[in-house]
Amino acid sequence: MRVNRIRHTLAAIFAALLIAAGLNGGTAHAGEAQDLDDKAALTVKAFQSDPDMGSMRMLLQRAEGVLILPQMLKAGFIIGGEGGSGVMLTRRGDSWSAPAFYTMGAGSIGLQFGAQASEVVLVFMTKRAVDAVLFNKVKLGADASVAAGPIGVGVEAGTTTNFREDVYSYSKSKGLFAGASVEGAVIEQRESLNRAYYGTNASPEDILFKHKVDNDGAKALREALNTMLRTRT
Repeated sequence: MRVNRIRHTLAAIFAALLIAAGLNGGTAHAGEAQDLDDKAALTVKAFQSDPDMGSMRMLLQRAEGVLILPQMLKAGFIIGGEGGSGVMLTRRGDSWSAPAFYTMGAGSIGLQFGAQASEVVLVFMTKRAVDAVLFNKVKLGADASVAAGPIGVGVEAGTTTNFREDVYSYSKSKGLFAGASVEGAVIEQRESLNRAYYGTNASPEDILFKHKVDNDGAKALREALNTMLRTRT
């Protein structure tokens, strides 16, 4: 009886994670994409106003790109998983490209118990890392090095010049989960959302580098990121 209950719980966990990551095979709509874009803007604003995120603001000023996931769900009992959808933008001078839609997810086995919902921002410091996401399905820690960005008031002053990783992750979490990490997570484009948002089969390269498409719905998100670029801590 207890085994069956655990199995049903795990089934529910993974169903929720797959839906959150956009892997449930449903048809994407422009409204879904716009909702994700709007939530990403709110995430940026929340990080912008957090005094502990000074190092992230400094890193963004020399970043190659950023991936914003407004909600990453992680849950498990021995076997766990996490998933969420987000938007990626590349930096061009003092502004940002249009957003391309991605999903990030991972599974794990080990001593773990709990549930967690997180807002996650990944700051891409190298063009190599951005290109890896652009042209491939990327596994963090394998295809691109990743580390948790330091947080805390004043932490940016003595540490950001020593950063050497491809990607730095920042998160705000609600809930309890032992050993939560983006290490080993896989990033993959969401073609259906890109197509719905732009009304054409635009590739991430078309969106992020060739600038062939745009959408006025991304204005709030880009303004939030531009405010971060102008902020000095």
